[in-house]
Amino acid sequence: MIESLSAREKQIIQFLTDEPSITGQSLGKRLGVSVVTIRTDLKNLAARGFITRTHGGALPAFHKSILDRQSVKSEEKNRIARAAAEQVQDGDTVMIVAGTTTALIPKYLLGKGHIHIVTDSTLLLPYVRSNPALSLTVVGGEFSTSTESFVGPLAIEALQRFNVKIAFLGTDGFSLERGLTTHLVEGAEMVKTMAAHADRCVLLADSSKYGRSGFVTIMPLTAMDTLISDTDFNKATADLLRDQGIEVLLV
Repeated sequence: MIESLSAREKQIIQFLTDEPSITGQSLGKRLGVSVVTIRTDLKNLAARGFITRTHGGALPAFHKSILDRQSVKSEEKNRIARAAAEQVQDGDTVMIVAGTTTALIPKYLLGKGHIHIVTDSTLLLPYVRSNPALSLTVVGGEFSTSTESFVGPLAIEALQRFNVKIAFLGTDGFSLERGLTTHLVEGAEMVKTMAAHADRCVLLADSSKYGRSGFVTIMPLTAMDTLISDTDFNKATADLLRDQGIEVLLV
């Protein structure tokens, strides 16, 4: 979502994230604009759901970890999401797990019809809302603010009712040796459940995540049918993954 903001709007959110008590006057001085301009920016950001207005100031509407991850490799994430959307055909059913890259997929589904998405994520709502050709099922459960997603037994039970053509999955780190890994146990269970209820599993992960290991192992990397990453991904490693039967797309 953050990539849709102007440069100044991104700076405002970053200042609010780092210093929640900052005043509009201070924001204006740092950004070289009037207080009136800052107030207009804050009003627009609040109307679009990026911030929450408070007495005398504002707070980011999203958890700091979400904002931090959205700002890393933003261009690469958009290319990866676009390539993932190209895998979807008219009439397909898909699952999309929570993540800052996976949430961008619906943004690139314009022009395709009768797509039904099942997800645990709230980050993709703005893109689905603007595309009437998409149908959306959001599973309920316990809300995780750090991932903007629903997790827990209720979410797992809801996911198990569906069977889809493609599951678009994410990870905090991955390798052939450790497989897909994450920092959150709850997130691992969501990925496992989606993978078990899809004909194809597509992993979306930028090149910086290869070789990283999260706290929890989710599943072997060889359980993925396709990996979509960026062109900085090591070419020798990509060939090794292909030798293991994984389709690798570098975009």
